[in-house]
Amino acid sequence: MTSTGIRLHAPAPGWSIAADVVVVGSGVAGLTAALRCEAAGLRTVVVTKARLDDGSTRWAQGGVAAALGEGDTPEQHLDDTLVAGAGLCDEEAVRILVTEGPDAVRRLIETGAHFDESTEGELELTREGGHHRRRIVHAGGDATGAEISRALVEAARARGVRMIENALVLDLLTDADGRTAGVSLHVMGEGQHDGVGAVHAPAVVLATGGMGQVFSATTNPSVSTGDGVALALRAGAEVSDLEFVQFHPTVLFLGPDAEGQQPLVSEAVRGEGAHLVDADGVRFMVGQHELAELAPRDIVAKAIMRRMQEQDAEHMFLDARHFGAEMWEHRFPTILAACRAHGIDPVTEPIPIAPAAHYASGGVRTDAQGRTTVPGLYACGEVACTGVHGANRLASNSLLEGLVYAERIAADIAARHAEDRLHARVPEPVAHPEKPAHPLLAPEARFAIQRIMTEGAGVLRSDESLAKAADQLQRLHTEARDALDENGKTAEPGVDTWEATNLLCVARVLVAAARQREETRGCHWREDHAERDDTHWRRHIVVRLNPDRTLAVHTTDTADFPPTRPNRKPQRPQEQ
Repeated sequence: MTSTGIRLHAPAPGWSIAADVVVVGSGVAGLTAALRCEAAGLRTVVVTKARLDDGSTRWAQGGVAAALGEGDTPEQHLDDTLVAGAGLCDEEAVRILVTEGPDAVRRLIETGAHFDESTEGELELTREGGHHRRRIVHAGGDATGAEISRALVEAARARGVRMIENALVLDLLTDADGRTAGVSLHVMGEGQHDGVGAVHAPAVVLATGGMGQVFSATTNPSVSTGDGVALALRAGAEVSDLEFVQFHPTVLFLGPDAEGQQPLVSEAVRGEGAHLVDADGVRFMVGQHELAELAPRDIVAKAIMRRMQEQDAEHMFLDARHFGAEMWEHRFPTILAACRAHGIDPVTEPIPIAPAAHYASGGVRTDAQGRTTVPGLYACGEVACTGVHGANRLASNSLLEGLVYAERIAADIAARHAEDRLHARVPEPVAHPEKPAHPLLAPEARFAIQRIMTEGAGVLRSDESLAKAADQLQRLHTEARDALDENGKTAEPGVDTWEATNLLCVARVLVAAARQREETRGCHWREDHAERDDTHWRRHIVVRLNPDRTLAVHTTDTADFPPTRPNRKPQRPQEQ
């Protein structure tokens, strides 16, 4: 796969440092990869957009799924994952996840993470939607992500991993042969490095998290603007299955006009016995699925939306009053505090909830070693599409995927580093282009994109809503392009304009894929194509960016992922 030659409009790097590998992101995936690379003797640099613990990992409430309990097996975990993935999981990728997962969790514990234990000293396991067994380890009741983040950050600092915080990655640097040669980045604020610079390295690991901020209401933090997916597309990488955005069923409802990051009410609350009810107290999930409230997330989110439509209601309720104060305070202290901060007491009243954008099941396409279609570029965690999640992620598989595939990436980088040293291969980045190749959007475009996506490509989609969204996004894209092409003008380079530009890029890809998939599957719900269609659509939608900034969209012939080997003959695209 050759580079598109597209880069964000930005100043040329004014400083540079050298490394063997640069990891972009400091969540569970990024720090695990960095720690393993450092342990292998590689000069490792971690670049993170804000502070080390400001990503999505620390917001994770539920836990980590792994077959650690008595009577549980990786095979049972595999079965639950495949069912949730609605026919689009890569079975080998899932098998890697569930078989390597238990040991990966044990290594996380050895790194310093403390999970909740029973009075007998055994790991305390809970259950979430789609799981037929209790296999979710958790920490601090409902503060699992915060504990994992704490442990990994402390370990990285103790081992002297080099960090560059408050740095927005801009673009992939490549050599004359199209191989990865590092990244350009912008450091916000003063310090050892500030402004635009570069980290030169033959291996880059994208662990940038998700793109939830492409919607108005999301559980994602403000930094989740799809930067990794946009960078990969500009670098020539392929993105797969981006239409499968998981909307978490139970997000604290703060009003119809609420925007930005919304408080999550963990699926573990339902795992411990909370009920979904309407305003009359009726449990509407009973009879809809064998697991009722613990059905896979896409099924629960759709059931909530249907009930809301039927009753012309803005939200439903989660009723856990029967837990009592002691259980709420011990098991779910974070959620209890969040609810009370908004004037709701779950001990005495049901919690108003509604679905909100939560997790991208698709992303930058990788193989089992985390390699993308660009040589030297890897991806893991939410930014990646390993094939594990299929059309809908099984609850608490995300942290596990970050652990398992980050370790596999580190092993592959270490092996390739030894081979490159043997052959004295050191990639030299090509010169920074004199003219900007990609126009920037004004900061206020971010809110326009979010409104367009929420209205046209949210939980409920149709050909009409997606076509309207595509037209509106194209208008934003065309206006920025024409301004640059006609008079060389573009928005001033800066974090706000780079983020808005990245959001438009991923929004266009998401809508293009959602328009292509004319069926309902997993967390992709087409009102005009209400049924799952395995005959025509049990396959993947792959998108890449053309050098002229149009999208090339194609559908695979089968449910199998094509190989990620570079420089293969491209399939005939459909222009968007």
